[in-house]
Amino acid sequence: MRTLFLILLLANVAVFAWPRYFASLEAEPDPVKLARQIEPEKLRIVPPGELPPPAVSQKAPSAPAAAPAPPPAAMPALPAATPAAACLEWGSFTLADYPRAEKALEGLSLGGRLAQRRTEESAGWWVFIPPQGTRQGALKKAAELKALGVEDYFIVGEESELRWAVSLGVFRSEEAAQARLAGLRAQGVRSARVAARETVVPKVWLQIKGVDPALETRLKDIARQIDGSELRSCP
Repeated sequence: MRTLFLILLLANVAVFAWPRYFASLEAEPDPVKLARQIEPEKLRIVPPGELPPPAVSQKAPSAPAAAPAPPPAAMPALPAATPAAACLEWGSFTLADYPRAEKALEGLSLGGRLAQRRTEESAGWWVFIPPQGTRQGALKKAAELKALGVEDYFIVGEESELRWAVSLGVFRSEEAAQARLAGLRAQGVRSARVAARETVVPKVWLQIKGVDPALETRLKDIARQIDGSELRSCP
């Protein structure tokens, strides 16, 4: 009982002293804290309803990604180099028969592109009709050749065992001579033959400059018309 009485007494004393002593301590401002305040007059209590909405953090717009660099422009293709025009020569022809070869080229209108190169060649082979005994006999044989369409011939008139023979071409090789003989036989010439003959003969080569592939093809076709002739590059 006595303990309960003491508890109640202390409780009454605490209730009596609180508003007078402890409340006054809370009401008195701390001079140190007041001295640390910064512009306290600007502070005010804002009711919850007046609080502004929280600011939404916005990231600065990132710079647009750089467009991919365009691929380097393709370099224009260089025009194909045009091959240098060739120089071809056709021959070789004796002094008596080269005019016929020149005439065969007239249709090509070569003008200043056509020239001559004269040489002396050692002819080891020839195609011929044996001596006819007299000049009249040789002329008769020549007339027969013309009738067959053979224009390239020469009557041997020099004083020798071959006088009044009819030469149908001299050649550096047996192969060329045989080709000439085969062409003559195809035209109907039966008395011609091939034999070795070592002699130096003046010859003419016809040179054609500025030859392109198309002209070369035409020259090859013309060259085939004269047996034993050769189309080759200029030396």
